[in-house]
Amino acid sequence: MPQRGEKGSTDMTNQERFLQIFNEKITREGADKLLEFLQKSDFFTAPASTRYHGAHEGGLLAHSLNVYDCLVDILNRPRMKELYKIEYSDESIAIAGLLHDICKVNFYKTSFRNVKDENGKWVSAPYYTIEDNLPYGHGEKSVYIVSGFMRLTRDEAFAIRYHMGFSGTEDTNNVGRALEMFPLAYAVCCADMEAAFLMEGKLAGELK
Repeated sequence: MPQRGEKGSTDMTNQERFLQIFNEKITREGADKLLEFLQKSDFFTAPASTRYHGAHEGGLLAHSLNVYDCLVDILNRPRMKELYKIEYSDESIAIAGLLHDICKVNFYKTSFRNVKDENGKWVSAPYYTIEDNLPYGHGEKSVYIVSGFMRLTRDEAFAIRYHMGFSGTEDTNNVGRALEMFPLAYAVCCADMEAAFLMEGKLAGELK
């Protein structure tokens, strides 16, 4: 199976695939303006972090697609539909999956530092730093940015807001209530962890 960003049977790049999903699934008023914003930003080239998962050019785009794929799989489980009666529109799934980390747009910058190469010679090497010009948190910042272009449903807003689950510095009572009240939030949280720790973490090399 080709990895995200590699040429496969569809011969489609990550950017092409993102645009295809976005244009096919997200059609509400303001979506076109949001996409225009993304295309003018560094969304398609930015990393997903400075040191951890997706700490490379295009990492944010790849992570967004991975979360979307994991979210689709989670919500397609028979147990979800038949036992829990949980079902969301394709549009809500695409919004929550593809846009949960939009807060990282124009967030990372490339700097340089001197390091020794394998021969012990000092060379200038690039690394990512953070330059946050909109210090509005993480999940809440994503909700804020998306809401500036199009209206979110309550389920979508809570899913994006609490996609980090208990891994951040959140009030644990609020996190627990949000995940229980809004199943989409729970599903996105699980999808985000699967993408970060399994698809993009140490196990990723073993899956190729």
